[in-house]
Amino acid sequence: MRKVFIYLIMCVASIGAMAQPQLAQQQIAADHNRSASNHYAYPYPAEQLPQLTPAPAGYEPFFINHYGRHGSRWLTKQSSYERPIKTLEQFQQQHLLNKQGEVLLNDLRKVAMEAQGRVGELSDVGAEQHKAIAKRMCENFPQVFSGDARIDARSTIWIRCILSMGNETAEISAFNPRARIFTDASYHDMYYTGWGYGEDTLANPQRSDIRHISDSIFDARVQPKRFMSQIVNDPNYADINFKQCAKLMEDVFDIAGSLQNHHVFDGMNLFNYFTDEEIYELWKTKNIYWYLQWANSPQGGNRMPFIERALLTNMIETADAAIADRDHHGAALRFGHETCVLPLACMLEIDNVNYSCDDLNTLHETWRNYEIFPMACNIQMVFYRNASNDILVKVLFNEHEAKLPFHTDNFPYYRWNDIKPYYLQKLKTTVNWPK
Repeated sequence: MRKVFIYLIMCVASIGAMAQPQLAQQQIAADHNRSASNHYAYPYPAEQLPQLTPAPAGYEPFFINHYGRHGSRWLTKQSSYERPIKTLEQFQQQHLLNKQGEVLLNDLRKVAMEAQGRVGELSDVGAEQHKAIAKRMCENFPQVFSGDARIDARSTIWIRCILSMGNETAEISAFNPRARIFTDASYHDMYYTGWGYGEDTLANPQRSDIRHISDSIFDARVQPKRFMSQIVNDPNYADINFKQCAKLMEDVFDIAGSLQNHHVFDGMNLFNYFTDEEIYELWKTKNIYWYLQWANSPQGGNRMPFIERALLTNMIETADAAIADRDHHGAALRFGHETCVLPLACMLEIDNVNYSCDDLNTLHETWRNYEIFPMACNIQMVFYRNASNDILVKVLFNEHEAKLPFHTDNFPYYRWNDIKPYYLQKLKTTVNWPK
């Protein structure tokens, strides 16, 4: 009997090991919206969030150190909407476009018309996301936001981030009209709120050098022939015009994933032009791109997370100031981009975000971008103190209690005296790096 039991355990473990590589494929097949990568809408309404672990006896929250991405938005370039339309119009002029292709062209024109003058702006869904996040933050940690709480909010200069900040602070004000809320969006603070957006000399040369890796993977994996056969009369057109057709396939895929960020497109589904396998392969190429460009990839010299060294420094200094003032309670809120949240999460070594992987073919088994930086993704470092001013920290990553690289006997609570020296030492490692 014991041998049978052991055999059954081994079978279950084996099935689990085989199933894990298929997890992303199963999750994306269940919800195609996940394949949208950084266009994935924040997926956590209140009813889907886990219950938070109560604080240890005697400890109360008094401060939140926060960085959040703007909410759902329109695509950031008008050309992203117009380029596939121009391609399909060329096919139309050449009498290549079939009836299904005409339907796709008309749908893309509808989307582009709605997007006119709105590129990069916060959407209605994005505003709702930040109101809901702020409401839950206040409900989860009322001690932080009560009375004369001081809320210092900073945003990058982009309007979608400024409006995200405005929606969150408005919700905080509704929760507690007495809260002292200070907001700003200035180049003065961009060195820590937003230069991860692309202005860093430490990583940019490496980012340019490795772009060819993700480009070559895209060319090898994305096969547009079946996709094109739906919309053009010539079944062999994609064989002769691979680059053009692969780009069209990618453009339509990007728009398909972006529709979830707008109520006006409820009911429109452009994923219908793709098979589950095509959606999965397109997502995997995007997953690799984001990993190489912004995460702890060895291909990028493991440098990319350190573009947020100024942000991490600011968060440590802000926390120390709040800790030093025994009468202080409130929050430091920062609003920016996924290109800041992802490297910061790597710097903090939250969960498995800092994963380093040489084999990009297996990356998706462990590292999946839709779990990390959907629209409105956020990091909340919640600080607790007791009567002796002993400081504990809990990190919420997209409102889930997160693991940090430290020992604790009371997860998800960690001691600030363990966390701070580790991160300060980590920041020092960039001093002698060649620029």
